[in-house]
Amino acid sequence: MADADPKISGAAKTDAIVVEDEAAALFRVNRRAFTDPDILAREREHIFSTCWLYVGHASELKKPNDFLTRDVGGRSLIFNRDRKGTFRAFFNVCPHRGAAVVRDKAGSAISFRCFYHGWAFNNNGQFGSRFEADTYPPDFNSDGCANLRAVPRLESYGDFWFVNYSSSGESLGEYLGGAKEVLDLIADHSEVGMEIVGGTQEYSIRANWKLLVENSFDGYHASETHSTYVDYLADATGYGAQMLMTNRPSLSRGVELGNGHAMIEYIAAWGRPVAQWIPTWGDKGKAVVDAKRKRLEELHGPERARRIARANRNIVIFPNLVINDIMSLTVRTFYPEEPGRMNVQGWALAPVDEEPDFRRTRLENFLEFLGPGGFATPDDVEALESAQRSYRTIDAPFNDISRGMRRAEKYHDDEEQMRVFWREWRRRVEGVA
Repeated sequence: MADADPKISGAAKTDAIVVEDEAAALFRVNRRAFTDPDILAREREHIFSTCWLYVGHASELKKPNDFLTRDVGGRSLIFNRDRKGTFRAFFNVCPHRGAAVVRDKAGSAISFRCFYHGWAFNNNGQFGSRFEADTYPPDFNSDGCANLRAVPRLESYGDFWFVNYSSSGESLGEYLGGAKEVLDLIADHSEVGMEIVGGTQEYSIRANWKLLVENSFDGYHASETHSTYVDYLADATGYGAQMLMTNRPSLSRGVELGNGHAMIEYIAAWGRPVAQWIPTWGDKGKAVVDAKRKRLEELHGPERARRIARANRNIVIFPNLVINDIMSLTVRTFYPEEPGRMNVQGWALAPVDEEPDFRRTRLENFLEFLGPGGFATPDDVEALESAQRSYRTIDAPFNDISRGMRRAEKYHDDEEQMRVFWREWRRRVEGVA
């Protein structure tokens, strides 16, 4: 049954989930997208089984034989380096009877052994068990049936590693499109490399995964939803809260990066350990920041150095890799367990050679704003769960994502970046270009 909306022109009144009317500058998303199990099934087939999905950062596997296990797109994976140091990814499923082969979150091992029947595998995935004569035919495993099954495709851009469960389709480089330039900016935070710091933050949200996509680069909600943090930031920086809440930052823009990827970029008042000083860091901190800025300019020139040091970015790489390059640098993914529940994983990323004081500041920023118990995440979780609960009210069927459609240049607090995501979602799930 079609959901009617009197504000949408007759030509655009359909039962489609995503409805865009350029002439009227209206963009609507039917709330069934967040509640319908059949839509989630289509997403599993057309998004999570065919897109490039982030599996981990190279720094998490520093040495040969290191491994970690991670759930990616509904599959449990072993992401590891073999004895020669080659990066690999296997389905964490024993080919014998299907038990999980590796049950530890991370570690170092030259081989893996299933606890159920003891089948063993080298860390390059090759079957390594020995049996008495006549237990199996002489040519057993000649077709590789007893080896760990590798994911169809594993590729990296810089130190960011991705898997794809489809054996065909575009390469990772083609898929990332304009997002590669943003990943390069992040890599340029340090001339000696970046690393994941500490462990994984893990939590669940009782809301649809696409709500967190929208929220992750939604510049419109910040001053309202996070007003407590705005007040805190005003005290910490010396700026007035009203100025922070009402003045649009410079370099305010929403940017399409191709293939459903998008970001917002803007200047904000908080300190950035990469090279934006605030008074609470004192004279010693200012000297360190000034030296960092000078080195960035030597390496990359004044304009690129300014973007690295001062410009904040919230990026979504379709479908669900979020990188928040703000007062700290956060990597986050999330996957649906059901239409109204997702599991979230987050990590802090930092320069390998960062000074101890600034590393501490970075992690404090990470925890106090983006951590599950910080200023921002509990606010966001409440907003997303509140929306999810309200979607049971079928008499209000559409979300509006039209803000800024008439503007030629999109601001960071417009909603173009969300429309970019939904257009790609529509192309993949609804088959509409």
